[in-house]
Amino acid sequence: MSACTRDEWMTIAAARLLQGRPVCFVGIGLPSAACNLARLTHAPGIVLIYESGTIGTRPDVLPLSIGDSELAETAACVVPLPEIFSYYLQAGRVDIGFLGAAQIDRHGNLNSTVIGPYDAPGTRLPGAGGAPEIALHAKQVFVMLRASRRSFVERLDFRTSAGYLDGHGTRARSGATGGGPRAVITDFGMLAPHTESEELQLTALFADATVEEARAAVGWPLQVADCLETIAAPSAYELDTLRALNVRTREAHARPVHIPL
Repeated sequence: MSACTRDEWMTIAAARLLQGRPVCFVGIGLPSAACNLARLTHAPGIVLIYESGTIGTRPDVLPLSIGDSELAETAACVVPLPEIFSYYLQAGRVDIGFLGAAQIDRHGNLNSTVIGPYDAPGTRLPGAGGAPEIALHAKQVFVMLRASRRSFVERLDFRTSAGYLDGHGTRARSGATGGGPRAVITDFGMLAPHTESEELQLTALFADATVEEARAAVGWPLQVADCLETIAAPSAYELDTLRALNVRTREAHARPVHIPL
């Protein structure tokens, strides 16, 4: 097997978390890559839902956005957006919400709104979309995020989506119905919440990563779980499938689009 990049390892590690036939509400970007890799390898029965209303979609290439026609063309059905949230997500029918973000804090709260003060931000981000509802109502949430002290921060510039709020049971007391973030997959390994404090702690590392590297990339004093695991390297099958998916995606997105007048 040829050497893999950290992004590839991160995507494969995230895909492995999806087992069986879960109903998964998917975000664009890295979460979409992980979910579709799982579908193409060990979890062919996974049910992928995108915010545009596509249910059971099986794209051949990764979508550019939730409005990509590839999702509608390969879906089992397409329903109005309000039904996705009312009859699936809020009704408790989504097993896993798979999200990305620009920032995450020690309790798994996410920011995808602004960097800097809200009234005069240095950067205005795409915004919430369906992430706040997914974070509140999915039975469990997985987050994918490349780690740096700009993304893993002591304090969010804006709280877009709730994780465990201030920890120590504050999420449960808030009335949120979903289970909250169970895993944060990064480019050094994985974090998961402590059972009591609900603060994210280091639970697993890639074989070529170190605790020191993880702590250097996180903006709070990162605690390490008592039983720190090592994440198995990607297999040739996983890596070949992911790379083929990425090649198909690049080729599809490079083709000119002809719009009839």
